[in-house]
Amino acid sequence: MAAAAIPSSVIKVAALCGSLRKGSYNRGLLNAAIDLSKTIKGLELEYVDISALPLLNTDLEVNGTYPAAVEAFREKIAAADSLLFASPEYNYSVTAPLKNAIDWASRPPNVLADKTAAIVSGGGGFGGGLSQYHLRQICIYVDVHFINKPKFTLNVFAPPAKFDSDGNLQDDATKERLKAVLLSLYAFTLRLQCKSA
Repeated sequence: MAAAAIPSSVIKVAALCGSLRKGSYNRGLLNAAIDLSKTIKGLELEYVDISALPLLNTDLEVNGTYPAAVEAFREKIAAADSLLFASPEYNYSVTAPLKNAIDWASRPPNVLADKTAAIVSGGGGFGGGLSQYHLRQICIYVDVHFINKPKFTLNVFAPPAKFDSDGNLQDDATKERLKAVLLSLYAFTLRLQCKSA
């Protein structure tokens, strides 16, 4: 009988931003998360750009293959153990680019299945919280497993200033909250890998 696979202690996380805007606060959160991940042994974050993905159209699928940008994106997701979504809120929901990326990734074979995930959101009001609930609903069908705590939403307009003029996260308390999300995601991913092994 073959021995069970030993889970990897290096967790690779694909970081996706739902906003395509250059100065996006949500992209700023991901940039900060990438910097913070360098202080966590065994955690590797890579930003995965979704801006080049065409709108989902199954006419673009030819003989089981996808457009080059979609194939490259799907390969990045398939190679990751986990996902970190930065999900701004547009009209009480996730953004169109993020939903489009999820739809492409879930085309057969579904490269999202059984991955762990966490969500961070920045914005006004509830700090993007409503988009997080919708994103969780969407990802139930594609078999993504989210951490439950800590929850991370950020009202970027409430004092003190969270970002500098270049869009870099500068608030230490927010950085600590963001690091707590990464630590939780890392631990949750290792736990699920051990159970599956």
